[in-house]
Amino acid sequence: MVDAADYPVRVEGRLDAVSRWLWLFKWILVIPHLIVLFFLWIAFAILTVIVFFAILITARYPEPIFRFNVGVMRWSWRVHFYTYSALGTDRYPPFTLATVDDYPAQFDVAYPERLSRGLVLVKWWLLAIPHFIVLGFFTGAGSYAVRKDEFYDTWTGNSGEYIFVPVLPGLLYVLVFFVAIVLLFTGGYPRGIFDFVMGMNRWSWRVGAYVSLMTDHYPPFRIDLGGRDPNQPAPPPAPPSSSGDDMPVAGGGIA
Repeated sequence: MVDAADYPVRVEGRLDAVSRWLWLFKWILVIPHLIVLFFLWIAFAILTVIVFFAILITARYPEPIFRFNVGVMRWSWRVHFYTYSALGTDRYPPFTLATVDDYPAQFDVAYPERLSRGLVLVKWWLLAIPHFIVLGFFTGAGSYAVRKDEFYDTWTGNSGEYIFVPVLPGLLYVLVFFVAIVLLFTGGYPRGIFDFVMGMNRWSWRVGAYVSLMTDHYPPFRIDLGGRDPNQPAPPPAPPSSSGDDMPVAGGGIA
């Protein structure tokens, strides 16, 4: 396992001053991004299948596909950071696969010169299972099956049929919801919660890059707290906000 300081996946987020109320409408504002990302992720999935066989045969990840797939993940991370995975900024995400240096959310993966032919067979599912379990707790992803007559007290027929019931929301979204309420009433984002939210997000996106075959380095099995990736220099400070209802971060200044 590679130490976090040398890990090839970089996930960063700089906490901006954010509005008390804009989070109420971000799910509407982000719809254009969701439409574009829907098609980008279809392309991502198809290309990853091609990459699987390319690595199996050549031990290399085709660089043009790598740049595209990293770009899709970069775009997605900016949207997640803007919306309900962090609520870390009110700056609207750019419509681009490329790096935008002054945007508060950054994502990058170092290009691997060679990848293991053997690992490609198992790392995207078997080796990642311990991480999937942890991330299920963080994100609440998953569901379980129950009989309809067990789920609905009044259901008496079709006892052989099953219904999938989603699990409770994960810790990440519970904390972000709490932050949204705090923002609404105080205008402040508790810094300690932001650091922990970033740690959960960083863990998730590292695993995402690993199971997408972008690296053979096993993701660190821990939370690296804070907006700054542990192997990166400190980002520049956020520009001052001119909005009247933006307030300092609760528990500390904005970094």
